[in-house]
Amino acid sequence: MKELADIGLIGLAVMGENLVLNMESKGFTVAVYNRTVEKVDKFIAGRGAGKNFIGAHSIEELVKSLERPRKVMMLVKAGQPVDDFIEQILPHLEPGDIIIDGGNTHFPDTNRRAEYVESKGFLYIGTGVSGGEEGALLGPSIMPGGSKAAWEHVKPIFQGIAAKVEDGTPCCDWVGENGAGHFVKMVHNGIEYGDMQLICEAYQIMKEYLGMSYDEMHDVFKEWNEGELDSYLIEITRDILAYRDEKGEPIVEKILDTAGQKGTGKWTAVSALDLGIPLTLIGEAVFARCLSAIKEERVAASKILSGPTPKFDGDRKAFLEDLKNALYASKMVSYAQGYALMSAAADEYSWKLNYGGIALMWRGGCIIRSVFLNKIKDAYDANPELKNLLLDPFFKEKIMASQASWRRVVAASVTNGIPLPTLTAALSYFDGYRTERLPANLLQAQRDYFGAHMYERLDKPRGEFFHTNWTGRGGDTASSAYIV
Repeated sequence: MKELADIGLIGLAVMGENLVLNMESKGFTVAVYNRTVEKVDKFIAGRGAGKNFIGAHSIEELVKSLERPRKVMMLVKAGQPVDDFIEQILPHLEPGDIIIDGGNTHFPDTNRRAEYVESKGFLYIGTGVSGGEEGALLGPSIMPGGSKAAWEHVKPIFQGIAAKVEDGTPCCDWVGENGAGHFVKMVHNGIEYGDMQLICEAYQIMKEYLGMSYDEMHDVFKEWNEGELDSYLIEITRDILAYRDEKGEPIVEKILDTAGQKGTGKWTAVSALDLGIPLTLIGEAVFARCLSAIKEERVAASKILSGPTPKFDGDRKAFLEDLKNALYASKMVSYAQGYALMSAAADEYSWKLNYGGIALMWRGGCIIRSVFLNKIKDAYDANPELKNLLLDPFFKEKIMASQASWRRVVAASVTNGIPLPTLTAALSYFDGYRTERLPANLLQAQRDYFGAHMYERLDKPRGEFFHTNWTGRGGDTASSAYIV
């Protein structure tokens, strides 16, 4: 074993433990530390026994065990713990050493920390890591950003442990300055929220409207996973629906219907509001979890409020084909909105994001990995300035071909009282995006009527604002025409 480690890691929880095992299996020597030092000894004597690990019982000991430039990676709870560890690490570093945050950190915190650490003469990386426990061990998707000078020092390690696609390309590349890596990971998680909710709505339609058994639903998801919907989330849904408990009954049927969240989906939606991007599908996915969380209130409401009883009397095979197409079309909208958000953030924060490269990073290892991402990479390779994914020839053709199915599914579900927050939000976005003239002209008139907020006219140049004295009682004074 090498006397000095290639990299050090703080935080031996599930992700940290599996990530260092991945690093070691690729030939790297890793120093490990945990705030509860008993975990270090237990790991070294357990899963790390006989392997190239150096156990440390203090931050000072960890840093001293590293090759220069020292690379200290944290996989700890987002928020104050990251700031606390940075302060503990800094006194032991030399100029050019690197601190890496591999947790689910909110990107403004990474912006702030990168500036702070760089002001001290050190380098900082905020990196998204996706793939869960299995991905961490076998190859995750890694999305690093921060101090560009740090990339050459961590690149062999990060690309060495990352998932690889068919041609051996690693699902890891430099994303951009300061918080760009964590922003891209945040959008990844937002899309993950959307994908999961879309699948759940398809499941509810099958169960409540089509009256399908769990075995039948398993068979459908198995078939879908062998076609254009092939993805990790469809794959695990297939497996979940087939899983039985000790009584031989579907275990998912016994799971309480209240969904948790750790904030990344909410951050994505709030960022979209801040940047003025209509991220409607992901926003509805977040609110769907919020609605699920008020279980007791929903149970009480179900005894007071009623709706139609779902009844299906058509061709089930044909409707399932429609449902597949609706799911595929909605998934396209989710990614289109996510990429629009990344584009707006790149403009706002002066990041040079490689959109095709991001799709490549998501093609393997991560939770949203799917064959679908190959088409996104192709779209941005063909046109790096693409304004909206739906305008790419492939996606335009696919969404137009899915449109009739999509409308039939939404109409039937709404008529039968099946809630579809994301499938309907996706269709509404599509209809709004393709509409040349929206009713915002009336909205601007309303704003001008009650607040003198002014409006632009179709027959005048953009940027010229007008006010109407709607009641005859107002004056000529108007409010300033500003956009938040």
